[in-house]
Amino acid sequence: MSGDERSRLLGAAVDDALADALGEVAASVRGGRVADYIPELADADPDGFGVSIASVLGRVYGAGDVAAEFTIQSASKPFVYAFASDELGGEAVHRRVGVEPSGEPFNAISLDAQGRPENPFINAGAIVTTSLVPAADADERFARIRDALSRFAGRELDLDDEVYRSEAVTGHRNRALAGLALAVGSLATADVDSATDPYFRQCSLVVTTEDLALMGATLANGGVHPLTRDRVVSERAARDTLSVMATCGMYDRSGAWAFRVGMPAKSGVGGGIVAVRPGEFGVGVYSPPLDEAGNSLRGVAMLEALSDRFGLHMFDHTRVPTSPVGEASVDRETRTVTLALRGELDFLAAEQAVHDAGRLVLHVDARALRLDFTDVTLITAVAEQLLRTTAAAAEEAGLDVEFPGAPQGFDRGIG
Repeated sequence: MSGDERSRLLGAAVDDALADALGEVAASVRGGRVADYIPELADADPDGFGVSIASVLGRVYGAGDVAAEFTIQSASKPFVYAFASDELGGEAVHRRVGVEPSGEPFNAISLDAQGRPENPFINAGAIVTTSLVPAADADERFARIRDALSRFAGRELDLDDEVYRSEAVTGHRNRALAGLALAVGSLATADVDSATDPYFRQCSLVVTTEDLALMGATLANGGVHPLTRDRVVSERAARDTLSVMATCGMYDRSGAWAFRVGMPAKSGVGGGIVAVRPGEFGVGVYSPPLDEAGNSLRGVAMLEALSDRFGLHMFDHTRVPTSPVGEASVDRETRTVTLALRGELDFLAAEQAVHDAGRLVLHVDARALRLDFTDVTLITAVAEQLLRTTAAAAEEAGLDVEFPGAPQGFDRGIG
């Protein structure tokens, strides 16, 4: 069997697993109500149901109505927040909007003691976040937001003009929330329309489940799109966004979501949900009927099923970590200990390597230590710090230390 055939076989297995889960949820979960407070959304097909998964390695899988188009609505909020944080820095953003769960509906009037909206995912906070995107006027602000969200999706996203006009005509509460934010000094624009008009348009961008999955995978991949390899936002902005998604993304059901599903996520009243398994993949789900909190009823059930079936909860930890030491050897004549490190070195891997190095150095009364990085594919900042500190301590104890294959500058400040 060729490599391509094996790849297609494995891809089909993932698609089949998704199809099985989707079929079970479709058969067992009924009810919900399609959003109608924005008139154009009321026309959505209540039977539409699809799911896509995109890995950080660039592979995409799906089942159901993966080609169905719908407006992104509030699932846009994490990506605008990430964009604003990357443009201005997190501190500047959080001078105007907080990060605490509100425990209230998405359209609630919710301000903290400093006069800020509680978080960037309730409507008041999202409008403030949109207002923070640097631009000369509303048109330029939306153009910049559209470009950013398109880069997250890996393709240019279209605007649904009819949904936009419907939102603009009926968006009185959102304008009131923006007016309140302006009154307390949180809004970054001088007038309400400069913030709300781009906000209505960002919510009216058209996506599919595959788009949402790739957008989520970009956050999972530290801000780098897994297909285009475009760095859309910084690693810090991606991390901060996932943190707020984990605690605030599902409105007043965020606690139950964290307990049952355990993945950072954000829903939209168009029926979409984007969820993220950090470092692994993004998930996009679509089903228009909503629960009482404004989240897709079957979308929530689908992600609960995937989390339970495939062990995706962020607090699941059933895997035994692979040793970061591919081979450990001792040259008895020179009393040199060599550790051949391998794979991805994070805190746990570096801690294990340090432990092994210390044990062997003491066991043979070593004179030299070699940390061989030739087969290392990635090293995190904390792992590099641990290994540098270990190397410095070894030199201070009188050992000769070498680092074949080490990252450039690894030996700076050692010796």
